[in-house]
Amino acid sequence: MLLVLGRRVLLSFVKRVIPQDPVLLSNPILQDFRTIKFRVIHSSTVFASATRQNTDTMPERRPFVRLPTDVYPVNYGLCLKPDLIDFTFEGKLEAIVKVNLATNQIVMNCADIDIITASFVPEGGEEINATGFNYQNEDEKVTLSFPSALQKGSGTLKIDFVGELNDKMKGFYRSKYATPAGEIRYAAVTQFEATDARRAFPCWDEPAIKATFDISLIVPKDRVALSNMNVIDRKPHPEDDSLLEVKFATTPIMSTYLVAFVIGEYDFVEGQSSDGVTVRVYTPTGKAEQGKFALEVAVKTLPFYNEYFNVPYPLPKIDLIAIADFAAGAMENWGLVTYRETALLIDPKNSCSSSRQWVALVVGHELAHQWFGNLVTMEWWTHLWLNEGFASWIEYLCVDHCFPDYDIWTQFVSADYTRALDLDALDNSHPIEVNVGHPSEVDEIFDAISYSKGASVIRMLHNYIGDKDFRKGMHSYLLKFQHKNAATEDLWDCLEQASGKPIALVMSSWTKQMGFPIIVVDQEQLHETKFLLFSISLGLACVNHPPGEDCPNWMVPISICTGEDPGCTKLKVLLDSPETTITINNVSPDQWVKINPGTVGFYRIQYSSGMLESLLPGIRDLTLLPVDRLGLQNDLFSLSRAGMISTVEVLKLMEAFVNEPNYTVWSDLSCNLGVLSSLLSHTDFHEEIQEFIRDLFTPIGLKLGWECKQGEGHLDALLRGLVLGKLGKAGHKPTLEEARRRFKDHVEGKQILSADLRSPVYLTVLKHGDSATLDTMLKLHKQADMQEEKNRIERVLGAISAPDLIQKVLTFALSEDVRPQDTVSVIGGVAGSSKHGRKAAWKFVKDNWEELHNRYQGGFLISRLIKLSVDGFAIDKMAAEVKSFFESHHAPAAERTVQQCCENILLNAAWLKRDADDIHQYLLKRKAPPV
Repeated sequence: MLLVLGRRVLLSFVKRVIPQDPVLLSNPILQDFRTIKFRVIHSSTVFASATRQNTDTMPERRPFVRLPTDVYPVNYGLCLKPDLIDFTFEGKLEAIVKVNLATNQIVMNCADIDIITASFVPEGGEEINATGFNYQNEDEKVTLSFPSALQKGSGTLKIDFVGELNDKMKGFYRSKYATPAGEIRYAAVTQFEATDARRAFPCWDEPAIKATFDISLIVPKDRVALSNMNVIDRKPHPEDDSLLEVKFATTPIMSTYLVAFVIGEYDFVEGQSSDGVTVRVYTPTGKAEQGKFALEVAVKTLPFYNEYFNVPYPLPKIDLIAIADFAAGAMENWGLVTYRETALLIDPKNSCSSSRQWVALVVGHELAHQWFGNLVTMEWWTHLWLNEGFASWIEYLCVDHCFPDYDIWTQFVSADYTRALDLDALDNSHPIEVNVGHPSEVDEIFDAISYSKGASVIRMLHNYIGDKDFRKGMHSYLLKFQHKNAATEDLWDCLEQASGKPIALVMSSWTKQMGFPIIVVDQEQLHETKFLLFSISLGLACVNHPPGEDCPNWMVPISICTGEDPGCTKLKVLLDSPETTITINNVSPDQWVKINPGTVGFYRIQYSSGMLESLLPGIRDLTLLPVDRLGLQNDLFSLSRAGMISTVEVLKLMEAFVNEPNYTVWSDLSCNLGVLSSLLSHTDFHEEIQEFIRDLFTPIGLKLGWECKQGEGHLDALLRGLVLGKLGKAGHKPTLEEARRRFKDHVEGKQILSADLRSPVYLTVLKHGDSATLDTMLKLHKQADMQEEKNRIERVLGAISAPDLIQKVLTFALSEDVRPQDTVSVIGGVAGSSKHGRKAAWKFVKDNWEELHNRYQGGFLISRLIKLSVDGFAIDKMAAEVKSFFESHHAPAAERTVQQCCENILLNAAWLKRDADDIHQYLLKRKAPPV
């Protein structure tokens, strides 16, 4: 499953949309708080301990027991009949089960379902009717009681039940859409991961309890019916000639969370992969053309994975379908992958470059899961990261294969790697592997640690092993565990056998403890030899460990390159002790040395002042590779937030990027400046940082201009949108004037804005606009036929400045005009755009908490809403206010998010107190005329 977390290249989209939003951007505030070296800890520990005081009173975890194993399913025969008018469904389950141990009860998962009748038919025996159904609603279980013991052996469990097509975007739910004629109708769709198959039918809803499925759907004859497998029979319903009974082929053995069915009105485009798999992309009626790009990507991707894994895709078909109301980004159901419309549909004329990239990445992510997650499945949710981290890594490998001009691996560093470091620097982070118990805990780990840190450590592992041995180990793993379940250690075993390297020993240090090391490095020169002195800093976590517990200890793969050949790794070594000296021969004194070339290792680097000074010319003259220019700047920005260096030093470094041509480097700079701008919105010199931004971005803005030039490509389009949006929001007058002119022509139909320019233009005119501008934008939103355009507008509406108009935007967020999953983006846009917006958004969330919490319940969207609303505050008392509110308004699925937000607020406040005066003086000095 891919979550819309403000991650990935939606990133490039979002960075342009709300360039100062510290939460929606791909690298929000970089909190290296936990990685501060002991010698400088005195300046920061107080804030970490304050965070704990604010958060450690959260409710304790609920006790949880997994399902008993005395009865388990072999095959589910499932027939469902949804009512698309009354939003209910009827179901019949005939499950072939094995009784391992004689018992007079069967315990299953069941939620929001009413069982009408239940019985058990032993193989060759008489039917035994259940005498009672005991629902344990808190644990989402039901116990079926029988008058006598069910004996060991096989039998058939029969259950008739009814349920609701809910409006919560989980389980079996309804999704609202408009026909081409404008009529409002509903589809019936599914979202079962992590624990919501139990809302569609009683089942053993745990990933390790696999079975085959024979699914039938009774549907209106004018609707499309889809499931995991191909249709094998379609016939009129005997009791109602307006209905059809659609029967699907038997699935492979699989987990319940991967089952899917969709009933609605759709068009499709079809292709076939080179290895014979039928691929269809289903779109809203009349929009088949918008499925062609995703089809192209999918048809290329399946053979790529077939070859990479050397294991064939095991199903005869795969469908990709756009769902109108969908909480996640996409879901990898085997053979029927569901997507948000914006993660699948591309309009050749009206979709921007970043949307194409986003669709390519999401398709790559979900198709990777067909092997890694579906064919081989995690044993329990503790190993979720293995599914998501791997798919989040290999999607980039896939897109690099399909679209080499995207320079996608550099974008990975900005989109995933730095984002993971950001979250993992918090004292309230968590290890990649988290012991998960009660279902309410599962949603909490669908976050940047499982996805982005998981992907980052897989990338580091791939680099450490080498591609040949990595592929060999992956092939062995998939063959050994196909149609079964596996744990993290099983993958390490296979990779270890393939590579001969101590994979389990190295990787357990990255998956079983939270945080990351900071590598402190100095050098000494003797003739043509450099001696590099490494020390692995003890992070904040060690200082706060209870007495007697071991401090974190990482096995760190280190790579080194030199100025002689920046693109070639000169040396690789595994650091396994706190201090190490490495010798590099044949390096002249004036030649720089760069640690972690490619920014692959998951750690921060703190160079000695001399080493750092020698690297800076490589930024100005571009001899350092783009990914290393990005990584160097990002590390320093992070260190400044941790109080290890002054923020002024980072501002000086940023000025060295004046000749920078690379989109992703600018994207990361833009993000960090947005974080700083948000922080300084709490001061009275916010305008000075806007001037700094204008000065830094003006040269590249002038070079790019507004019009696409001959020979430009994908990355040029992304860069132009990013730079113009940054200049426009910062109040660059020529950009503002041109944006207003182009917006007027666009609205009047004289000259329609290209898709790549819409976000920066919309953002600019709104930021400096009035009520008429907002009304025009809301009109454009209403007229938009494409969800991408609606989302584009929704994300920038919060840029409006006037308090009364901010309230209008917040009210709009909960209106019928905004799809439920997109309300979060509108509120987040308000919170991220200004100091006043932040206060207004937080008040709005508090005032409307009951409605918002009811809408999203335990899903990850509630965590996202909280984070977007409060993460940008920088006043100590706000941490106490947030803590207090959630003590009386419990959100179990967001407990960790609340803790992280409180910590972030305290860190922001500490940063502001520590550096605000120095930043102000530096910005004033820049403006002062030379004496």
